[in-house]
Amino acid sequence: MAGNFGDMMKLAQAWNVFKGNHPKFPAFVNALKNTGIEEGTIIAISVTPPGGEPIESNIRVTASDLELFKSLRDMQP
Repeated sequence: MAGNFGDMMKLAQAWNVFKGNHPKFPAFVNALKNTGIEEGTIIAISVTPPGGEPIESNIRVTASDLELFKSLRDMQP
């Protein structure tokens, strides 16, 4: 049990650092939480490495994706 608590503390600390480094991202996630993501929503992502070409992908949200998102949200410190 102690290992799980320690891991959760490390995760919470890492999330706080991430929020400090990227303050707009939590607001973005909260906006999504407030408007909701429903089945059929398309989530698109683009990653551009320094000096490289963008790599892009998207998904159409399924019912099982929504279950995963709920589980992750419930784990939030």
